[in-house]
Amino acid sequence: MARASAPERTYRPELQGLRAVAALLVVVYHVWLGRVSGGVDVFFLISGFLVTGQLVRATRRGRLDLRAVWSRMAKRLLPAAFVVLGVTLAAAAWWLPENRWAQTVREIVASALFLENWQLTADSTDYYAQHAQASVVQHFWSLSIQGQFYLLWPLLVMVVTLLRRSLLAVLSAVFVLSFGFSVWLTAVDQPLAYFHTATRIWEFAFGGLLAIVISRIDLGRPLRTVLGWAGLLGLVVCGIVLDVGAGFPGYLALWPTACAAAVITAGTSGSAFGADRLLAAAPLRYLGDLSYALYLWHWPILVGWLVVSGRTEVGLTDGVAIIGASLVLAAATHHLVEEPVRRSRLRARTITAALLVALLTAAWVIQPSGPKEIAAQVAATDFAALDGQRCEKPDEDLEVCYGPVEGPPSKRVVLVGDSHIQQYVAAFAPIAERRGWQLITMLKGACPFSTRSEKNPEDVSCVRFNDSAAAEIVALRPDFVFTLASRNVQVGLTEVTPPGFVERWQQLDAEQIPVIAVRDNPRYSFSVLDCVQVHGPVDRCGAPRADLLAPVPPYAALDVPANVSFLDFSDQLCTEQQCPPVIGDLLVNFDDNHVSATYMRSMSEAVEAALDSVTGA
Repeated sequence: MARASAPERTYRPELQGLRAVAALLVVVYHVWLGRVSGGVDVFFLISGFLVTGQLVRATRRGRLDLRAVWSRMAKRLLPAAFVVLGVTLAAAAWWLPENRWAQTVREIVASALFLENWQLTADSTDYYAQHAQASVVQHFWSLSIQGQFYLLWPLLVMVVTLLRRSLLAVLSAVFVLSFGFSVWLTAVDQPLAYFHTATRIWEFAFGGLLAIVISRIDLGRPLRTVLGWAGLLGLVVCGIVLDVGAGFPGYLALWPTACAAAVITAGTSGSAFGADRLLAAAPLRYLGDLSYALYLWHWPILVGWLVVSGRTEVGLTDGVAIIGASLVLAAATHHLVEEPVRRSRLRARTITAALLVALLTAAWVIQPSGPKEIAAQVAATDFAALDGQRCEKPDEDLEVCYGPVEGPPSKRVVLVGDSHIQQYVAAFAPIAERRGWQLITMLKGACPFSTRSEKNPEDVSCVRFNDSAAAEIVALRPDFVFTLASRNVQVGLTEVTPPGFVERWQQLDAEQIPVIAVRDNPRYSFSVLDCVQVHGPVDRCGAPRADLLAPVPPYAALDVPANVSFLDFSDQLCTEQQCPPVIGDLLVNFDDNHVSATYMRSMSEAVEAALDSVTGA
């Protein structure tokens, strides 16, 4: 610790302004752009800078009281967080669709325990999914990581002090290891990397390293002025310049953290034109005081508005209203909750226990409002599955599952493609049982049977899967293959039959293997189940048929091989005028694009008759 230094405690008004900018970026990007801004990474770096500086100063004075450190942090973080969680819990019981209630309660409890990032990881959450379908407390992932940091960082500093090691060296090692892990895991499994604590620790270490060395940095006024503005402007454009959707955190997170570090290093420039003059202005300092509460409030208000309005995007006027409401609630929380608790003499453990008991009791007592009129209820994820199947992996890219059959099968049928083909398993299973067929499935989400990846051209795993599936089909020589004939049936008549589909059919034609290709089902820009449970089975929860399905499907105009027959079940999914959310008291789609297994099972006889018409059975 003799080699670690930190400046004596001084008020840094520009830090409050930097917090304000980071919070505004997060809110604006969430409300209007649906992208990552880098603002959260700035919060992480500032936390590392401030907390490390406080701990170093305390150890220098020989007064590192862990209980006092944790007590101050608890009194600062918990009251506002628990108030927002409690209000969100009560509001969600009123307006959130019932199928999302169990998950909401689970995540609110996880957020209260500062474990929301791990809950989202366990649920395989996609941070970039539509906001209307996102968790109302999903944003607590970052607060959970901060809470874990606040718990463990003082212990790390104490251990380093007791062992008489260099804190600078230790934090440098933490930075390198965490950053390397972040880059690796982002490349291997980006959704997991986004929420993983270990991929973010380097950002706190970055701030800690800056706190240790900043007193040794001596820059002239011109350089401070340039550095401050470069950091501020770089932060503002980060989310616009970088396509961070599939690359965060990884090395891309260096951009916002380096920009924040530049602003902190620039400090007080002494120039009338320095960025610090703007950041230290009273309005931004006040907004910095509200930044924590603003971050807490904006997300549940945004998601709630999207669910109630049934929209997927926010217009200018509505966005201003959402941000305005968030600011009002943030100010009220700051003045009526945060400040009174911070100044009170109540012990942090008393406050924490009371808040936690109150929230858990509310989660137990409050019940959601009942769903709108709908006779048949389905699970929030009503995917089809084949009972009793046996699965094996011919190679690392392909899993082949064989359905049960008594004795030699009368036919062997392969269902190959994405999750839309998977849903047809529910219709095929009764047919196979009656007729003694063996169903063989080769399925991969978001990967229809094609010679290329139709959703993401860079997804080589999808191409490898389909290459392996094609080879396995040739080896199995089934009686026929069932797969998609088209994709992307959305409002605006966007349906297409990609060339890659036809190329796969041609490959099977060369092997004299019949193909039955089915027209894809409609997709929506919202969850049908959520819409029905909020508004009932009204037309707004579906779409006019003419807006989704052209009278002539796209494959009708193509030169396709002779081995292909086409089926179209649009008449089972839509009426002549409308593609409704509910048909015959059954929910057609359980999300924005998948036909529910419950409804597909009701189509089994229609599917069987259609199969007979093309196979001559």
